[in-house]
Amino acid sequence: MSHISPVLWQFLAKWLQHCPLFPPEASTIAPQMDALFFFLVLISLVGLTLVVLLVVAFSVLYSKNRHPKAVQIEGSTLLEATWTIIPLGLFLVAFVWGALIYFRVYTPPPNAMNIYVVGKQWMWKVEHPGGQHEIDELHVPVGRAVQLTLISQDVFHSFSIPAFRVKREAIPGRYTSVWFEATKPGTYNLFCTQYCGTGHSTMIGHVVVMKSGAYRKWLASSTSGMSLAQDGERLFASLSCNACHNTRPNARGPNLVGVYGSQLTLDDGQTVTADAAYLRQAILDPSQNATEGYAAIMPTYQGQISEGGVVELIEYIRNLTTGYRLQETLNTTQLPPVNESKTAAPAPGAQTEVNP
Repeated sequence: MSHISPVLWQFLAKWLQHCPLFPPEASTIAPQMDALFFFLVLISLVGLTLVVLLVVAFSVLYSKNRHPKAVQIEGSTLLEATWTIIPLGLFLVAFVWGALIYFRVYTPPPNAMNIYVVGKQWMWKVEHPGGQHEIDELHVPVGRAVQLTLISQDVFHSFSIPAFRVKREAIPGRYTSVWFEATKPGTYNLFCTQYCGTGHSTMIGHVVVMKSGAYRKWLASSTSGMSLAQDGERLFASLSCNACHNTRPNARGPNLVGVYGSQLTLDDGQTVTADAAYLRQAILDPSQNATEGYAAIMPTYQGQISEGGVVELIEYIRNLTTGYRLQETLNTTQLPPVNESKTAAPAPGAQTEVNP
């Protein structure tokens, strides 16, 4: 027997390595997800076993051979209360446990590194703030909180990293987010788990978790030379957005310096937070998001700017902490004269076709 146990253990170890029942736990949230999962499996097995044993026991104890004539059995209040309260308590434990994990998964820490992911048929486009771009790959450092801001350019997709126990839908026209902190360097599978068309099965990729030093080297070797904010500044100037959004007292649009994350009052009196979702909507559907005190003269850029271009503009606005960058783009852009008598005229650059 002492010789059989090590052999069986080696067999099981190799089998689990090549045919694992579960993906590896490679993030901080993965052990908590698995603990809740196994708890649900355990109480389900206990409940199933109890029901089967009771069915078998009652079938034997109260069979027709033992009791040819049926006898009325009155109910028991204590028994009914027991089988009601115990399952209710287990369900409440699972609910509270799951809610705590849910809020943790969808509430990123303030210092999380933000990475944008755009899903489209049939690929994942990843954009790092430093200007690094990836297709169907995501490089992240180990031990660092990473927030993913997702959106789809066409149909519904679902971004899933099984080893991190992370899954989040990429929805057309709306930003969603999820975060994780990788704990083990390595390469892990990335899938789209929402059927999105004929090429759905090919929409796969890899997440590469690297040590801090290797990740810094990868960032330096993979940069295009321009960060997302710098690309957004160029796009901001090419669309002549600075004709209205500048630091001048008579500007026709609100000043964007420090606007990201602030509270804005719209012309209908509603108060909103100027986050990424609001800025995206304001760029693509400005008539519904006019700021109080300004005329709704901004043209829509729906269909003129790709989702990647919107991301670049948002990153530029996010990093506008002083008026210096706005003034620089204003000085290097040929601006048309302001015609105060035509407040309803479209802003310059409305007809510019840009597909970054």
